[in-house]
Amino acid sequence: MKLNVQHIHIRSTDAVDTLIEDRIIALQPRLQIDEANVRLEHRREISPAFHVHVHLVTPGPDVLAEGRDHTIRAAIEKVMADLEQKITNRWLKRTQRVKSNLQSPSALRTKRN
Repeated sequence: MKLNVQHIHIRSTDAVDTLIEDRIIALQPRLQIDEANVRLEHRREISPAFHVHVHLVTPGPDVLAEGRDHTIRAAIEKVMADLEQKITNRWLKRTQRVKSNLQSPSALRTKRN
């Protein structure tokens, strides 16, 4: 997995970069991530000032999330929670589709008899 972290008007710190890396790596067991692009911004002219955008490149459709908050850590946590929710929803949708495909043939057999 390739991880790109872009800082705009924010100083890069080991704590923030490690937090991002650990949270994205934690998503790996549920989703194959080929590339992760993270943009951290501090915009003084708007409130909340911190903006985080994450783009996960995957073999299927890419996963995008963004969030804003008054601290960079809170914005990161919001984005990561949104990513986890999207990945969970994708997994549940896939599971439901497999279950419905498995049940369809047996349902058709009972109607014929």
